[in-house]
Amino acid sequence: MTDKVFDPNSPLHYPLRRYGMDHDLYNWSMLTDRPKVQWPNNKPLAVWVNINLEFFPLNQKGVPFKVPGGMTMPYPDLRHYSLRDYGNRVGLFRILKALDKFNITPTFAVNTELAVRTPYLVQLLKSRGNEVLCHGWNMDSLHHGKMDRADESELISRSVNQLRDLTGQAVTGWLSPARNQSQNTLALLAENGISYCADWVNDDMPYRFKQENLWAMPLSTELEDFYILGNNLHSEASYVEQINDACDFLLQEAATQGGRMLTLNIHPWLLGQPHRIQYFEQILSRLSQQPIWSASASDILHAFSEQQTVAKS
Repeated sequence: MTDKVFDPNSPLHYPLRRYGMDHDLYNWSMLTDRPKVQWPNNKPLAVWVNINLEFFPLNQKGVPFKVPGGMTMPYPDLRHYSLRDYGNRVGLFRILKALDKFNITPTFAVNTELAVRTPYLVQLLKSRGNEVLCHGWNMDSLHHGKMDRADESELISRSVNQLRDLTGQAVTGWLSPARNQSQNTLALLAENGISYCADWVNDDMPYRFKQENLWAMPLSTELEDFYILGNNLHSEASYVEQINDACDFLLQEAATQGGRMLTLNIHPWLLGQPHRIQYFEQILSRLSQQPIWSASASDILHAFSEQQTVAKS
């Protein structure tokens, strides 16, 4: 059925109506129809563990909405503010100890204002040498459709370039606070030298935006600790079960369809609690026994994009 059967004045008739996605941001394709991917050392599953280092302002403005995980009580909401701070002071170090114990490579999504405020975290990241991606300015600095383009351009430029200066890294990845974007965000990211954006969760594998040199690196919301534990209110045991189920299924799929990617989005203020860290260790222990390639987001994207280039040539 095509647009021609519709009245031009019908709400079902619009310029970008087509098979697939009704926009020009990227080319539509089914996951099962794409060329098979092979990860380094013939590993069937690439694992990206993303650690969020965030700053939630005590006097949040909540424009245009209150960010998930932010302050919920009347000002000053010290209970939630100090809990988020707990993650950067205490929980993070438990998370790192667990990752190192099982030789799992993390990538860090960092709010630039947090890096400005906490030099000790910047020094920690520098000493480890793991990849840092920009998580925006802070968790209350949201990108949204009513933003002036010039204002958003300044916000992205300040966030990306100051984080580059502080960490000494190229910082080529981006994760928007609350994963929210405006109609200009992708173009502005590309203008600021960002290679991949982790906001979109509509796939299991990377894909290329039509925006020049910009890729989508889907970072699962469904398997995120905050989503499962804080939003769905599932138990910690259920969280472990869901990650294990996802890992098992992706390994099975990879056996016939080529390499797959498992992404875990972690918040130290949540999973770094003394009553929860054992469950994170259970996940890492099981992952370490599977045929996985544990790597940074950029390394996974590099391995993937090189094969896409070869497939087209």
